[in-house]
Amino acid sequence: MPEPELVLRSRRVMTPDGPRAASVSVADGRIVAVGPYDTPDPDGARVEDLGDDVLLPGLVDTHVHVNDPGRTAWEGFGPATRAAAAGGVTTLVDMPLNSIPPTTTVPALEVKRAVARRSAHVDIGFWGGAVPGNAPDLRPLHDAGVLGFKAFLLPSGVDEFPPLAPDQLRTALREIAGFGGLLIVHAEDARLIDGAPPPTGPRYTDFLASRPRAAENEAIAGLIALAHELDARVHVLHLSSADALPLIADARRKGVRITVETCPHFLTLTAEEVPDGATEFKCCPPIREAANQDALWAGLAAGEIDCVVSDHSPCTADLKVGDFGRAWGGISSLQLGLPAVWTAARRRGHTLHDVARWMSTGPAALVGLDRKGAIEAGRDADFAVLAPDETFTVDPAALHHRNQVTAYAGRTLYGVVRSTWLRGRKIADHGAIADRGATSEPTGRLLERQPRT
Repeated sequence: MPEPELVLRSRRVMTPDGPRAASVSVADGRIVAVGPYDTPDPDGARVEDLGDDVLLPGLVDTHVHVNDPGRTAWEGFGPATRAAAAGGVTTLVDMPLNSIPPTTTVPALEVKRAVARRSAHVDIGFWGGAVPGNAPDLRPLHDAGVLGFKAFLLPSGVDEFPPLAPDQLRTALREIAGFGGLLIVHAEDARLIDGAPPPTGPRYTDFLASRPRAAENEAIAGLIALAHELDARVHVLHLSSADALPLIADARRKGVRITVETCPHFLTLTAEEVPDGATEFKCCPPIREAANQDALWAGLAAGEIDCVVSDHSPCTADLKVGDFGRAWGGISSLQLGLPAVWTAARRRGHTLHDVARWMSTGPAALVGLDRKGAIEAGRDADFAVLAPDETFTVDPAALHHRNQVTAYAGRTLYGVVRSTWLRGRKIADHGAIADRGATSEPTGRLLERQPRT
């Protein structure tokens, strides 16, 4: 075992087996040992005693829209990864839209990687996109290291990333299944959405009626049937309708390889509390009623939902007009996901061990990042240090993402992120981002898909 260079000691280290007092030894950016709290200090190692602050595995957020290049007024790799670091996120996976070009070809992937490489404060992986006509590009993207492929079943909101019609979905999924890839799907049924009342005006109830639960349920049922037929691996993005959970659970019992995520806003915000005209709460699928939220939490507790990720989807403030039909749909929460989820989880009797499983271990497993997602020997030394009983009030001006628009403004949340560590290096300290210096290498690394064993 290499000689430790760093030891982080805490009375509450969140290991895969649960919390315990421990000393975590780090060498060459990796965890080399998790020993007793009173393990003697190694010669020459830097030692930090965190006291009662909790040492969590760094969060892995597999659903982030960085929008860079092309829509950098909306977001960028610099501000997005600063927000991630401040919020305890050490790894994110970038969505193939709303950047220009979208990540639907290998050359487009290389453009995005070149931009990300210059300014990444955390580690970054990439999703590819499945769009009409790019089936021949899917295997090359897979071979180039994307972690999977995203598809829409209805318009995405940007013209350069169109949805897949049913025959195109079948073609793409057959191709992806052929090389053992993963398809992740925005699952809402276009026909049912088109038949719902149009979302116009400032009333949230009207917007909610325009995106009925049935549209999610129908799309997920169709995806399950196709995955079963093709023996394909699929993942349901940003589940909003808890009605679909029995469908997913039944599919798993029958051997369908399907996983599902939900998001902090579905677990912490409710339709009943959204003021008219408050389009900072608009997202698709939408924030639903409190009873539906209760059912999502029950699904998490039962293991029916695999992970919780942000779906950080920012835009410029001018696009959040007061009309729910015209406003851009997306909630910015990359920096706030951990405290938002913890605030609701602790109230419902869940533990930080649960939160670590939902927001770190689960997402890392989804994309096969075996060196992420847990505090145990052999993993990357990625950590979030959390003061779980301290509170703060969300001030948009303190957020690092490019446009400080958030549905959490003014809310008091539990869980202050004291510091964030990436491969044994402190990258954020009390919300401030560590200065890399003008000539030092970027903190973050670009990640590629690892072969599954």
